[in-house]
Amino acid sequence: MTTDVEVLDVLVIGAGFSGLYQLDRLRRLGYAVKIYEAAPALGGVWYWNCYPGARCDTYGPLYQYSNPDLWQGWDFDELYPSWDKIREYFHYVDEKLGLSRDIRYNTRVSGASFDEAQHRWIVRTENGGIAHARYLLMCTGIGSKPYTPPIPGLESFAGRVHHTAQWPQEGVDLSGRHVGVIGTGATGVQVIQELGPVVASLTVFQRTPNMALPMRQQQLDDAGKRALRENMQERYAKRARTFGGYDFDFNDYAGPTAAGLTPERIQQMYEEYWALGGFVPWLGNFAEIWTDERLNRVAYDFWRDKVRQRIRDPWMAEKLAPTEPPHPYGVKRISLEQRYYEVFNQPNVTLVDLKETPIERVTPQGVLTADGREHALDTLVLATGFDMVSGGLTAIDLRGTHGRSLREQWQGGVNAYLGTMTHGFPNMLFVYGPQAPAGLSNGPSSSEIHGDEVIHLLEHLRRTGRTRVESTLEADAAWRKRIDDYAAATLFARADSWYMSANVPGKVRQMINYPMGIPDYLAQWRAAEQAGFAGFEIA
Repeated sequence: MTTDVEVLDVLVIGAGFSGLYQLDRLRRLGYAVKIYEAAPALGGVWYWNCYPGARCDTYGPLYQYSNPDLWQGWDFDELYPSWDKIREYFHYVDEKLGLSRDIRYNTRVSGASFDEAQHRWIVRTENGGIAHARYLLMCTGIGSKPYTPPIPGLESFAGRVHHTAQWPQEGVDLSGRHVGVIGTGATGVQVIQELGPVVASLTVFQRTPNMALPMRQQQLDDAGKRALRENMQERYAKRARTFGGYDFDFNDYAGPTAAGLTPERIQQMYEEYWALGGFVPWLGNFAEIWTDERLNRVAYDFWRDKVRQRIRDPWMAEKLAPTEPPHPYGVKRISLEQRYYEVFNQPNVTLVDLKETPIERVTPQGVLTADGREHALDTLVLATGFDMVSGGLTAIDLRGTHGRSLREQWQGGVNAYLGTMTHGFPNMLFVYGPQAPAGLSNGPSSSEIHGDEVIHLLEHLRRTGRTRVESTLEADAAWRKRIDDYAAATLFARADSWYMSANVPGKVRQMINYPMGIPDYLAQWRAAEQAGFAGFEIA
């Protein structure tokens, strides 16, 4: 029995925002291109993320593609759309662009190796398929490999265990159940505020309090939808000029520095930003918020006092919004919440501080903590996140010219020039991945902005008749040093965050995203391109 081999110019792995953008652009340019997607439908993380309360924390107009043919005919019903509405959006995009005809669903890539003689990748799938592709575009996203901590006894639990990233597609009715949630990151916040009002009891196991900001959710009528579409072309264009790929930046609100402003004026400004909500108190703050410890503490104290006003119990208030910051403000993933802190006023909600009383083990009946207490549960929710940014790549057996896997190559940390290539893996390019703006930017913005740079490179190769491109060792090392040096001069390094690859044991501690913002990132691309794509070996 022989296996048919699919021969392509470009094979894209992943059908999320970045993968679909690459498919549409490259197909229009005449490339033979396909997407391989492990899920049975498109949407990337929004296929898997269907846990209670899952929703986007970028407001809807900016959580779309910038193609006018798409946004002019689409509106979300809420300012911050829920997972099911985002899925509807992806199906709408599919209907408009006809993407599915070039997507192989239920096709998980198990491995790939580079054939130096042909300058092609030989790609294998779990269902036995084989593809030969000139270029391999890795669009696996930043959150595609769920992480479950090695909690002793987890397998012994007699109840139901659900990881938020592997939630049953049919849903789970948890009303009246005794539920424990481990983790208070972005996912944990959403789950906790959703489950608190409906479960019999909710036990929250918190390691580090979340400095969540008010979402300011809105239901949108026709007038509200029309208002959000005003000046959309300019707002989309502005994304490339802002730090995080949004339609606002530091200078639109606070400005680059607080120098010369009185404490009273700063407090007044913070009140205004708090009323606006969303990411404005974070990404609309002073640009020096990540480097000036004194100003950072002012921002933390403002946040703390605002949150404490919503929590009745003083002990609970100290745990959720401590007097002394557990880490600098804004250097861990900021979450948006709607009623998160009010949930802890409910009599059916218990908070366990894992720094005081760590989990010793999971028992058949619940969770045993170091104080000897067994928390009785019938359902355990693991909001423990992902092996972020690089995990989806290293989970695949990718082997370059030296025979080592990508996972082996990155055991000492990630080196990825321009967040796009790593030496020894020719013709394999990352989009919205490690050492690109990625996790420090709006996903759709970064997918398009970074994606366009990758397409420019591929077009250069095609115009010049070249078939092989690879980053140099020197370029990889210099790119990492640039990121490491910047991070070391900021407050980011003061937190054990996934930004610093510190959430998964065994990963090298390093800034995993490009932290200087999208305008600076694009400037590095322009400099490389003007120097004949310096940092790349092209053959």
